[in-house]
Order: sequence, then structure tokens, then C-alpha cells
Amino acid sequence: MTIQPIKRFWNLLAKFKIELRQIYFYALIIGIVNLTLPLGIQAIINFLQTGELTSTWVILVGFVLVGIAITGFLQVLQLRIVENIQQDLFARSAFEFAYRLPKITLLQLDKIHAPELVNRFFDTLTIQKGLPKILIDFSLAAFQIVFGLVLLAIYSPYFILLGLVLAFILWLIFKVTGPQGLDTSLKESKYKYKLAHWLEEIARINRSFKVYAKNKFHLDKTDDIVSGYLVSREKHFKVLISQFKLFVGFKVIVAAGLLLLGGYLVFQERMNIGQFVAAEIIIILIINSIEKVLRSIDTIYDVLTALDKIGYVTDLKLDENKGKAIVNSEKGLSLKARELVFGFPDEKKKIFDNLSFDINANDKVVLVGKSGSGKSLLLQIMAGIHEVDDGELYVNDIPFSSYQSETLYESVGISFPVNQIFEGTFKENILLGRNIDDKEISEIIKLLKLDEYLIHQSQGIDSFVDSGGRRLPRSIIQKLLVARIIIGKPKLLLMEDPLLFIEEEEKKRIIDYIMDTKRNWTVVVVSAYKYWTEKSNKIIELKKS
Repeated sequence: MTIQPIKRFWNLLAKFKIELRQIYFYALIIGIVNLTLPLGIQAIINFLQTGELTSTWVILVGFVLVGIAITGFLQVLQLRIVENIQQDLFARSAFEFAYRLPKITLLQLDKIHAPELVNRFFDTLTIQKGLPKILIDFSLAAFQIVFGLVLLAIYSPYFILLGLVLAFILWLIFKVTGPQGLDTSLKESKYKYKLAHWLEEIARINRSFKVYAKNKFHLDKTDDIVSGYLVSREKHFKVLISQFKLFVGFKVIVAAGLLLLGGYLVFQERMNIGQFVAAEIIIILIINSIEKVLRSIDTIYDVLTALDKIGYVTDLKLDENKGKAIVNSEKGLSLKARELVFGFPDEKKKIFDNLSFDINANDKVVLVGKSGSGKSLLLQIMAGIHEVDDGELYVNDIPFSSYQSETLYESVGISFPVNQIFEGTFKENILLGRNIDDKEISEIIKLLKLDEYLIHQSQGIDSFVDSGGRRLPRSIIQKLLVARIIIGKPKLLLMEDPLLFIEEEEKKRIIDYIMDTKRNWTVVVVSAYKYWTEKSNKIIELKKS
């Protein structure tokens, strides 16, 4: 179910209840203290009219100055609290993205480019910048409007009626134009992300666009997206302009109503000059507060839109981990499939329909079949990346879904043809945070002859690797990925063309090591290289359904 942006905003604020109470308490005090300014000035004017310089006048001046100092001090405290919220928000958002991205179910990512989702993290900065205006400026302005009208009501009950009319007009403006402004802001944001994604695509395959730059396809598509953005931006701006016009009219009505009513009360001798001056100051405060509310509107739209964009990521379904079973086996894992059924939601034809097979512990298996028969997909099902529609996959005679996924993955080594090298050191790319003895690391490096490459690096295994291993030979990338999956001595190896770019002699030596019957692991591999088949003890052929 889609959550409305305003609901997301209240959910966000609910995480900072204590801090918000402090902010609003300070805003309440500031609002009350600010009202001492017109009251103090009223008293000062009354004393000045007497024509005598008294100690009471000096005390009143000091009283007003102390009030100004107190409000400044409380505003500093508000800024400190909001800064704490901003820092907490950034940290929460960073860890939530880092936690969720690997756990999002793969079916949901089939039609989404996962790196594009990360762009939405930068909306955290939009929320950070917008919160001070909403929590401090907006709230303080609202309090000042309310308290100002209350204070004016003390001078005359007519101000109560005027205040209620003005509050109704203000609510009506928000009610009529608010949803339209939020809708246009969301549409504008969609084009913003679409453009960012397209620019990333241009950067990702820049070599192709360099060669075919003459056709200007990348520029034409950019123009289409930018045009859509500008149209949406203009629609949003028109809403803001209409709101601004309404607020200007509202401000004029406020000023006219308060000034005319105040003047009338003076002529009727229901207010003295000191009270009228104080009322004028209150009116100015109210008008300034209304302007603050007006300036906050666009920020509120930005924050609500940012929450909606971040919510798109946080709403994606995560892998479930309801199982309690753990792997407890000295041998390799056995796999048993019974009448597996699987198909993608948007495709009528099932890829697997009643597929069954048995793989015993320590078996060395090769999956074969024509293109499109589902070999890669079956590996992903065995790895728990995709869930089957029907049937059951058993691991050591226990249903896959009954295992704790994190403990099961500790016993599984998975290698797919997709480049999985990240920006970091060689060691970090191999270990992925696991605590492995240096001796075992050295053995695996020598086995794969990575040591012959690492001795030419400035810091050996601690040398830096670019994202995707851009400057690494493809054979070294594949060796790093093989090292990653075998270094923890898993009980099940799932691999797809893991040695495609490695030279013949080395390839056979590594296959001999992996497929050795003495190794206490089960191997399932997809590869057209015949030597895998020669060293296997079982072949499973998949046919198109």
C-alpha cells in the first residue's frame, strides 16, 4: 500500500518526539516573550507621555532588552536541537539504504536499475535543509500569529472575530491549493530522477556514445526528458505563484482589517495611543509571520516530495527470514528439488514446470541445456535469490525456507558472471568482512596465482581496486571472485562461467582443485567448457518448458 507523503512526514517526526517537544516549548516561550516587546513599548510610551524620566522607565527598557536576549538564546538552543536531528536523520538514512539494498527481493529489481535507487538518498539532504524552516521558522511564525491575535483580543473582542475569519481564509487557501502543489512537485521530481538516471547511462556506456556522437541520440533523449521536466516545473511554479497571490491578498486583508479596526477603536476612545502603537507592532509581527509561512510553503513541498522518493526505496519488499534451521554438516550440502514451478509475474509461460532432481552431498554437478532453458535462473533459486511459485527445494532434506538465510549463506559460495568488484582493496574484495586467517588467504592467493599479480602492486593485497575493477585484467577479476567464494570453505558452490577469461592451463588446474572428490563441498556449475563436464560425476540437463 502506498503511503501518502504527509503520512510519511508525521512518521518521520514521530521518531523525534522528545526533540520536537523541546523545539515547540522553546517556540512557545519565544512567542510569549516576543509579545513583551509591544507591551513594554506600550508602557514606555505611557511613561514618556508623563514627561518625567523615572527609574521605572529604565527598568521597562531593560525588561524589553532582556526579552530580546532570551529569545535569541532560545533560538540558539533550537538550532542545536535541529542540527542533532539533521545528523541523526542522515545517519539513519545511510544505514537504512545500506541495510535494505542487498535485501530487496530480486523480483522487484528485475525492472528497476538498482544503482538508480541510490540517487534517492540525496533527498535526505533536501529533508535536512528543509527541517529547520519547518520546525523553527514555520512553528515560530504559527505561534506568533496565534499569540498576536490573542493579545489583540485582550484590547478588544472584535479582534477575536477577525482572527477566526483570517484563520479560516488561511486554512481555505491551503485546502484548495495544497494538494495541487504537492502533485506538481512529485511529477517534477520524477523527471529529475529520470534525467539523473539517463545521465548515468551516458556515463556508463560513454565509449559507445563517443563513437556514435554524430547522431546526437544522447542529446535528443536528454532534450526530451529536460522538456518534460521544464513543463512540470512550470506547472508547479504556477501553483506557487497562485498561492503567493492569494497570500499577498490575505496579507493585505490582515493589514487592512487590523489597522482599520485599531484606528476605529482609538477614535472611539476604547484604546489609548500606547495601546494602538503596541497593536501596530503586533500587527507587524503577524504580517511578518505570515510572510514566513509563505516562504516555507515551497520548502514543505520539497520535504514531502523528498520523503515520497525515499519512501519508494523503503517500501520495497525485503527478503523474509522466518526460518530457524541452521546448517550443521561436515560434508557438502545435498539438494533435492520436488516439482518446482517458477515464472516471472509478467510472463504467461512458466520457466520451470514440475522440475525435480537430486544432488547428493559432495556431488560435482554441471547444469547443461539450450539457451533460455533456465540454467542461470536455477542457480539463483538454489542460492535463495528467487522464491519458487510452487514445489519445494530441500537442503540436507530440510526445506530451504526453514533455514535462517544468513547462516545458510555462510555455507554457500556464489559466483555469477555479473562483475561484483567494488571500490576497495584486493583484500576487502576477497573477504567481504569475513575473519579469515592470513595463512588461509595466502594459500588461496597462491592457488589462483594472484600472488604473481599482487607483487607488482604498491601495497600488495592491500592495494586499491577501482569500482568494477576498471583497470584490472578480466582474468584477475574472475580470480578475485573465485577466491571470494572458496576462501571460506563453503559447503555448496554455485557458479556460472567462473573461469571464462582465464588461460587454458590455469583453468584446468583450478577446475581440478574445485572438482576434487576430496573436497567437502557440493559443486553446481553452469559452463560450456567441457573440462567441467569431464571432472563432474553428475550432469543435469534442463529443457525448455
